[in-house]
Amino acid sequence: MKVAIVKLSSIGDVVHALPVAIALKRRWPAVHVTWVAEAREATLLRGHAAIDEVIVADTRGWRRSRPRRRGLREALRVARALRSGGFDVALDLQGLLKSGVLAAMTRGRRRIGFASEFRREWLAGLFVRERVRPSTMARHVVDQYLSLLRPLGIADLAVEFNLPTDVAADVRAEEFLADHGIKPRDRLVLINPGAARVDKRWPAESFRAVARRIGEESGVRAVVVWGPGEETDARAIVAGATGAFLAPPTTLRDLVALSRRAALMIAGDTGPLHIAAALGVPCVGLYGPTSGVRNGPYGRGHRVLQSQDGRIASISVTSVLDAASRALEDAA
Repeated sequence: MKVAIVKLSSIGDVVHALPVAIALKRRWPAVHVTWVAEAREATLLRGHAAIDEVIVADTRGWRRSRPRRRGLREALRVARALRSGGFDVALDLQGLLKSGVLAAMTRGRRRIGFASEFRREWLAGLFVRERVRPSTMARHVVDQYLSLLRPLGIADLAVEFNLPTDVAADVRAEEFLADHGIKPRDRLVLINPGAARVDKRWPAESFRAVARRIGEESGVRAVVVWGPGEETDARAIVAGATGAFLAPPTTLRDLVALSRRAALMIAGDTGPLHIAAALGVPCVGLYGPTSGVRNGPYGRGHRVLQSQDGRIASISVTSVLDAASRALEDAA
């Protein structure tokens, strides 16, 4: 059997969807799983034991392509790959018009997606044949994704993520830590101040206060990680926090490697938080406009701080430090 999983983005959502591929392989070890993802997210998926093939549908790049025909050629390449894939099942985990179209391109006899109230765009439902309404017990998005396997008779829903190991990235991470005098026995706290949406970013001055005080009060080493467009804030946090270090520019594989070494991650609702949680690293997640119940770090040992007014800035430094201290104590 050949199954296509259409989950294009974002980083955290793709991480949350990984248990679907693992559950498929657990149920049918011989199943061939193909994942359709954006170029950035595809780097997390390559080499995963439960994924046999990754098809890059770089819809972001297609929109930016100059000349336009270059993007059109790439879109046609993806369409041909999907049409010729011989898929039996397509799972649309994205719930967007574009993901529905991609699922339809597979020509899978069974195309499964979400019921209307769980889709982000209504038109996506036109391209799937079976529509699933997750149970009221499936409050977290991980459990909602897994509910799409119900029509296939898969009830063994033990959650695993199993992010692949990259030896070269692990070596780079250890070299960086060693260069800053961070020994294997030292406890490392990662702080990620960035997020794709401005309203999901906790103020840099609040992160700076946490970075400064967490080393003094908990005896840990803090490393501030950052992505494109976030370096200025990251440097400002480190400059105001003695003992904190700025991470080098990192690929997603580098971020996974650094996270494996961490005792704690502090971040808003963003990809690095969910990568750390998937690795079993305790997390303190900061939530303003999004729901920590639905989108929080998955699993045990995490602390979710949800603002009461929908503004992430209203979460206090004291509450974050208290949550971090309790998470570190529980993990000791």
